[in-house]
Amino acid sequence: MMCEQSSAAQLVADVSAAEAAGFDFSVISDHYQPWLDSQGRSPYAWSVLGAAAQATERIPLMTYVTCPLFRYHPVVVAQKAATVQNLSNGRFRLGLGAGERLNEHVVGTPWPSVGIRHRMLVEALEIISALLEGGVVNYRGEHFQADQARLWEPPEKPVPIGVAVSGPESCRLAGARADLMVAVQPEPKLRELYEEAGGSGSRVGQVAVAYDADRDAAVARAREQFRWFGLGWKVMAELPNPDAFDAASSSVTPEEVAESIPCGPDVDAHVEAVKPFLDAGFDEVALVQIGGDRQGEFIAWAERELLPALRAL
Repeated sequence: MMCEQSSAAQLVADVSAAEAAGFDFSVISDHYQPWLDSQGRSPYAWSVLGAAAQATERIPLMTYVTCPLFRYHPVVVAQKAATVQNLSNGRFRLGLGAGERLNEHVVGTPWPSVGIRHRMLVEALEIISALLEGGVVNYRGEHFQADQARLWEPPEKPVPIGVAVSGPESCRLAGARADLMVAVQPEPKLRELYEEAGGSGSRVGQVAVAYDADRDAAVARAREQFRWFGLGWKVMAELPNPDAFDAASSSVTPEEVAESIPCGPDVDAHVEAVKPFLDAGFDEVALVQIGGDRQGEFIAWAERELLPALRAL
């Protein structure tokens, strides 16, 4: 459920269709702004999750990912997570990360270095975990405080917590403090560092795809809406708005996009994009279809062709 490209109502309809088509799990992005103006959307992810929990019965839900550092205080994130877990009857997992300036600077808070953000994330995890486990939380950290906080509707089932990783520090954090690892790059070293730090949970990856019966149309759409993806997290975490992402990625060609994103109706090309995650030891891979107005076609095609091909792996 990519909030940056679809309306709230459409996201709920899409995840309901994905459940009917047999997808194994779902994730949702948690953005205040889209990456590019051409994507054009950004509804509130937590309202969408509440609606999705009621519109579906089986498919698991997960934030991919929420930043609990600026827009949201950790005590509020814990309340959100507990509520969605209860609404979904235990189908929710809370994915957390150190965030991007794109989404967090809007509250007027200075954007700190990644090292500071990781220290903030440690404190946020301590607060969130304590609240989800029950009881009253009083916390005095360097960055966050909690004063007699408790969840008055605690989760009826435990909420697994995932942490997004991109390097050694975040892998150590995920391995020591999270139930699962989240990453967008199929790098075996990330899994190794996560496990060395004590991590033993699922490794969840993400692959962008652009399905269309017309490959040229798929390439054009991928270039128009997803060319920012190749900038890398060190750049993506620092740019402040869609105009900056547009400028930073304006020189990316359709051919370059097509080299990194499977485009068109060729099932084998999409399967090949998933294989590196399997080779790197990931257990789950989220498929992000580029183009909110093509989700119905993608889901129908995936049910018919792509999911059977992936399961054959």
